[in-house]
Amino acid sequence: MFRPKIPVMPQPTGFVTPPAVVEPTAVIHHTPEATVPAVPARPAVQLTPGAVVALVGSGTAVVLVVGAVLVSMLLAVAITGASVAVCAVVIRSLITTDAKRR
Repeated sequence: MFRPKIPVMPQPTGFVTPPAVVEPTAVIHHTPEATVPAVPARPAVQLTPGAVVALVGSGTAVVLVVGAVLVSMLLAVAITGASVAVCAVVIRSLITTDAKRR
């Protein structure tokens, strides 16, 4: 019951083509006639103090903008949840006062 059953490959029926004969071919290695000249090394990037200040300033601005957007989205969700809760309380009180009058 717990032994795996290995499927048996069925024998082909009908017209069967014989396997194609593959003849070996010779491998010929070609050597490049002209070598490609080496690419000269690029100079290293050098940051000036002004560029460093600009990078730090732009990184700080990006972090502040993303933070402000995330905080505003969280605040919008909180305000929406509070307004839905207030609406639920008002509707519940209207239903209970209507049921007491009958």
